Amino acid sequence: MTMDDIIDFVEGLGDVLTLRPAPGDGSPEISWGDTFFYYSPDRIVPDRTQPFATIVTKNYPGDESSGLDRAGAFRVNIHAGKEAFIEATGHAPREQGVADAGVPDTVIAHPVYGPFGWLAVTEPGSRSGEVTRELLRGAHALARSRYERRAESTRR
Repeated sequence: MTMDDIIDFVEGLGDVLTLRPAPGDGSPEISWGDTFFYYSPDRIVPDRTQPFATIVTKNYPGDESSGLDRAGAFRVNIHAGKEAFIEATGHAPREQGVADAGVPDTVIAHPVYGPFGWLAVTEPGSRSGEVTRELLRGAHALARSRYERRAESTRR
């Protein structure tokens, strides 16, 4: 799977706002080249929420274990939620799991945000492509549910 394949897939889930920071748009330089996905039917970045998935193209401070400093390397990060996280890793998010974040095409607990239910896949391919798509579908559904709950509570 290429980054464009993933972006096209996620945008096809519906009501997705895709942010692709670049020079000159006011975003922090460290985010340039990365992609952030939000559930947002109104196409506005939701207040007080994180993206439901991201694609990162470089190492971030404190998150170098995936080795994204290689040419063409990228990692998909997915806010999977507890149930999908357990299914993918065999343990709860807050339990300590050990995985090599640099191994491509393998679903692992996110090297930094795993305790919060995030999964990661460096360079998804033939082994992890379908499960990556399924996890993205689930993350989108969870984000939609959170959005709808917030919208309902503000209408009251």
